[in-house]
Formats: sequence, C-alpha cells, structure tokens
Amino acid sequence: MKKKLKKILKKKLKKKVKKIRKHLCCPPKPPPIVCDVLTYVTNAEDNTVSVIDTANDTVIATIPVGAFPVGIAITPDGTRAYVTNFVDNTVSVIDTASNTVIATIPVGAFPFGVAITPDGTRAYVTNQTDNTVSVIDTATNTVITTIPVGTVPFGVAITPNGTRAYVANILSNTVSVINTAANTVIATITVGFSPFEVAITPDGTRAYVTNQNDNTVSVIDTATNTVIATIPVRPGPRGIAITPDGTRAYVTNAEPDLVSVIDTASNTVIATIPVGAFPLGVAITSDGTRAYVTNFLDNTVSVIDTASNTVIATILVGNGPQGVAIGTVCPEE
Repeated sequence: MKKKLKKILKKKLKKKVKKIRKHLCCPPKPPPIVCDVLTYVTNAEDNTVSVIDTANDTVIATIPVGAFPVGIAITPDGTRAYVTNFVDNTVSVIDTASNTVIATIPVGAFPFGVAITPDGTRAYVTNQTDNTVSVIDTATNTVITTIPVGTVPFGVAITPNGTRAYVANILSNTVSVINTAANTVIATITVGFSPFEVAITPDGTRAYVTNQNDNTVSVIDTATNTVIATIPVRPGPRGIAITPDGTRAYVTNAEPDLVSVIDTASNTVIATIPVGAFPLGVAITSDGTRAYVTNFLDNTVSVIDTASNTVIATILVGNGPQGVAIGTVCPEE
C-alpha cells in the first residue's frame, strides 16, 4: 500500500515539476497590443485639435493648442502630431498617447503647411509672410535651418524616399523643390494660378498640386520636375490626398462643397462627391477605405467610403476645421 501511495505521489510531483518548468521556460504570451487609427483635425476658430476614433467615428478628445491652428502632420510611428499655429507663429507638438501638448516651437511668420520626413526626424513648415520653410529637428523640437522659397508658401509634401520636399507658393504660381539633404531649393516649377496644396504618389513619381484660382490640378513628373498634365476640377480646389495604392486623388472643392475624385492613370475626374460646407482638408486611411474631409463653414468632418464614393458619416468637431491627418497610435509599453 505504501509502495502504491509513493508511486502516486511521485507521479503527481513529476507532473507539478513539469508544469513549473514549462512556465519558467515559456511564460504565457502577453495580450496583443491593440493600436487605434485616429484622425486629428485642427479647429482654426477655437484653437483646438479634435481627435476622432475611426473605429466608430466619434470625437474622443479635444486638445487646446496655439492661436488659429491650420496645418497638421503625424510622425510615421504615430507618437507625435505637429500643428502649425497661424496667428502666434508657433508649432504645437502633441503626444498622441496622452493627447497633450508637450512642446511649442517658434517658427517663421504665419506658419501654414507642415510635412514630416518618412524617417520621422524632420518636420518642414511653410511660413507665409516670410516666404520661407522652417526645418524642425523632431528629436530636440528646435528649428535647425530656414530655407527661402517662393512668394507666400502654403502646402508642403515630402517624397516617400525623403529626399525632396515640394512647396506650393500661392502668389508666385510656382512649386519650389527642396533637396532635404542640403536643405536648398534645386528647382522651381511653374504651375497653375494660386497653388494651394501638394500630394505625392506612393511611388514618388508624381506630385499633384491644387490650383485654387484656376480650378485645376497640375501633375508634376518628379524625375524631370516638369508639369506633364493639367486636370480641370470643380471650383476652388484646396486640399488633396492620394490613396495608398496610388490610383486615386481626392480633391476638396471649396466653393461648390464637393470632392473631386481623380483617376491617376488617366488624370481625369471620375466622380464628384457632395460633402459639407466649404471643404478644405482631406486625408485617407492607410488601408485606403476611407477619406476624411474637413468642412470649414459647418464645423464637421465628412467620412467618405472610397469604394462607393459616398459619404457614410458626418462628425461634428470644433469651429472652423481645416487641417486633417490620420495616424496609427499604439499604447506606450
């Protein structure tokens, strides 16, 4: 009987030791990190940024920033948002984990557009009345150089390889091309009347420029820095964004409250979508399924389903929404 009991206890002990060893050698896997796709919207007339959760299209936070925020860009890792404050000549840096401002950077006079390099190390900011671009080191959040460009620079976009920045100069009807290694202008391209914003295709071969006062979009070949096509759109083209697959460009037309959809293969408008009042900014999700459009006069954001090119949601935000950027934000470990 003792022998049998000893055998049972030995077996149980062996099982227990095996279980402990397994736990020590291979601890249970931690739960997967859940990241959120968030849309950040600058509200120019109440000095705030609205944060929209794209999972349910609701505003989850409102962040106070500087005076009259207009442009916004999010770092590739999703940890920071850079906001241009037009009236107080600064850039607010938002920590997206806490949705609080962690730095305020003085830049040039009346900053408008902002774009961040693909490696996240630099932010390029257009200064309208200085006719310059401030270059911010995102590690120190300080301006490291200032680049003279054309007259009244507005929009700015950076190529996917990070080597060039394209700047729309609204009063000189040109686009300045900056070499980001040297931070000097290497080309000046004549485009349409009053160029406003710039977007670059994912393969880096084309830059699309909205010309607000002649109702066109100029298409630039980035290899030669020449205009290869001019696309008529509806009146008042302002914002522009290109889908991740590069097949479509979405253009906000402020006066008729529409968004024009351009087929980039044929460079023709294939659809027009009614949105809110005076649409300005537009951004597209990384999966290409949704476009978010800021409507300046009715304080809303229209959400477009890019498969059907119809508005599927309208979100109330702050006063005078203008800039918009979308990022994937993960919790801090």
